[in-house]
Amino acid sequence: MSNQDQNLVRPAEVKKLVELLQYQESSIVSRVLLKNKGGTVTLFAFDIGEGLSEHTAPFDALVIVTDGEAEVEIAGESFKVRQGETIILPANQPHAVKATTKFKMILIMIRA
Repeated sequence: MSNQDQNLVRPAEVKKLVELLQYQESSIVSRVLLKNKGGTVTLFAFDIGEGLSEHTAPFDALVIVTDGEAEVEIAGESFKVRQGETIILPANQPHAVKATTKFKMILIMIRA
């Protein structure tokens, strides 16, 4: 089995979310859980202090925080998000993410 095959999350298979992606020191790591023409579902793990610089995306996205805390900035407004919370990143609005603790999120991007 290749490394690429090992990274696949197979349909109709129960997986523990906590085991799908591990933190890496001084890094952001990600794993695509689902991708099709309708959008993507990606799991991210950020080490403390790591982040995504301000950018825009052409589609709405939903962030679901599964571990830790982060600051999310959307169009110049700052939001603190914690485990168990969610926030929508509106299409074409500049946004950024910075982990204030070790932080994991699921990003669901809808292409519509």
